[in-house]
Amino acid sequence: MGLSEGVAQAFGADGPVARAVPEYRPRAGQLQMADAVAQVLEEGGMLVVEAGTGVGKTYAYLVPALLSGKRVLLSTATKALQDQLFGRDIPHLRELLGIPVRVALLKGRSSYLCLNRLESARQDWRMDERLAAQHLARIENWALATRSGDLAEVDALDDNSPLLPLVTSTRDNCLGARCPQAASCFVNLARREALAADLVVINHHLFFADLNVRESGVAELLPSVHAVVFDEAHQLNEIGVQFLGRQLATGQLSYFARELEQVTQVHARGLAPWAGIAQELERSTEALRARFPESERVERMDWRATGARWQALLQALAQALGAAQAALEPVAEMAPELHLLQQRAADIGERLQLFLQAVPTDAVRWLELGRELRMLQSPLDVSLAMQQRVLPPAGGAGGNKSWVFTSATLGHDAQLSWMVDSCGLAGARILKVPSPFDYARQAALYIPTDFPKPADPAHSYAVAGLALQGALALGGRTLVLTTTLRAMRNIGDDLARQLQGREDLVVLLQGSMPKRELLARFLQAGVSGQGGAILVASATFWEGIDMPGAALQLLVIDKLPFTPPDDPVMQARAQAVEALGKSAFKQLHLPQAAVALRQGAGRLIRRESDQGILVVCDVRLAQMGYGRQLVAALPPMRRLADAQAFAQALADLTRPSTTDRC
Repeated sequence: MGLSEGVAQAFGADGPVARAVPEYRPRAGQLQMADAVAQVLEEGGMLVVEAGTGVGKTYAYLVPALLSGKRVLLSTATKALQDQLFGRDIPHLRELLGIPVRVALLKGRSSYLCLNRLESARQDWRMDERLAAQHLARIENWALATRSGDLAEVDALDDNSPLLPLVTSTRDNCLGARCPQAASCFVNLARREALAADLVVINHHLFFADLNVRESGVAELLPSVHAVVFDEAHQLNEIGVQFLGRQLATGQLSYFARELEQVTQVHARGLAPWAGIAQELERSTEALRARFPESERVERMDWRATGARWQALLQALAQALGAAQAALEPVAEMAPELHLLQQRAADIGERLQLFLQAVPTDAVRWLELGRELRMLQSPLDVSLAMQQRVLPPAGGAGGNKSWVFTSATLGHDAQLSWMVDSCGLAGARILKVPSPFDYARQAALYIPTDFPKPADPAHSYAVAGLALQGALALGGRTLVLTTTLRAMRNIGDDLARQLQGREDLVVLLQGSMPKRELLARFLQAGVSGQGGAILVASATFWEGIDMPGAALQLLVIDKLPFTPPDDPVMQARAQAVEALGKSAFKQLHLPQAAVALRQGAGRLIRRESDQGILVVCDVRLAQMGYGRQLVAALPPMRRLADAQAFAQALADLTRPSTTDRC
């Protein structure tokens, strides 16, 4: 029996999936995608699949991958999705299909406990904080029993915890084979298991980081696998350019200066004026950092706007770093820690020299201003790197290896050119599988036309008023997605002000608590009957979150998600497009906004029983010519003509038949 036949049998009405999942019924779109994946696994080449929400794309690529008997590398967008695939989806399917497939999970080294650094963590000054000490004790107890060393196993340890850098290693500070804990290293264990597995689950960050520095083990894996599947492939380009480029941050420089002083005092005391060298390096770094104001949110700045003063500061930093390199050279072989410091100084020096030179014509360079300052240079997209270093020759139309790229949103045209062009996938087979949801029945789209324009200062307050109207009618069940953090705060603050003193409705604001807790609070409020909630969020909440049932019935998007026109990366890409005689708006800005808008809108309807209203508070969607293209990119929801129709749709959602689902 061929792979296609086996896949069809697995998804059949009497197949193993149907027997194990009570609510399962065969879906034509899922089988169509699974069959296409099976074909490319057997024949080689590339497949790009846009699978609408509800198709069941995860099973559609996992079933043929598991049945194929081939070694498969599976990459997804985030560590959370990795954990879901490895801990839930793959084990469930492996049991249903009765296949003894060896599966491994591989993350970047910062996800794994470093036993060597754990031993010294208690001596760190931050352990004076009582809460940090308690969390460290929890990690120490967990370390006695863990097999994987994956810190995601530690309860209540947030991804942004200041403890993580103290108990994990980086490429800069890892002692490698010279580490006294090398034999028990969790990073090495994870890599060994990955090399021995049939299916390895990684993430896009790890994939591209390894392409650049070949440090995490993916470079060893890639030649040995028969197929590579990229889920959530719409994020590949943005993640790829981040890791294929070079960067240097003030935090990295400050950390090196502190390490320089501490390590040399232990292993090379008196052999050089280490304290003075480290202090000069720290002063130069701080001068660099002080050149621009700190920001709570990360802002991009065009490199061309830095000025002559900036170049002088970089030169001063290069001199301070050169002094450190010169002092380390004669003592480097005295201890492994000193040798590692010398290597780090050389690497930092190489990066710094890059930023002292002119920007190459095929790259973009910019600054990121936040709590630290970061210098970055990257290619304009990942197409060249994918073609030269990943895919088969000539775009990969042939060859024995199979490549699958899939997501719910990959473009706004039939050729999915937004995805294909940016990732260098010319020659790939293109498949678009529509969502099985009946959007005309399940969802409505409202574009308020009597509304302030997005640039109007009153816009955010009008968004808050409309969201409040819906939330009061529905008893909460409302998510507001914003394109900026400023709008998020303005809307959240205005809603909180208007609801002050009320106990039946609470405003949840992104950043007020960890993301997982925020989502749990919102979902519980949506179905508990103990008061509703309005969640106001931006950035990461536009995708990758699931709020099925009655928990979410009103989704409000404040404005169209165009990338800011002064973003230096987008500016560089636009200039490259226009140099070819094409329209940057049509070729770049509009497709990217369409993909982002669809991702945000996809939060509303997650199941065949869901019902809800999408509101996009941007009059450009109704008034501008390109608005029709953006509306066409959305799911085919019924349109609400005016405020009266919106109010009626809200009233319809409050009927028992639309509120008793969860």
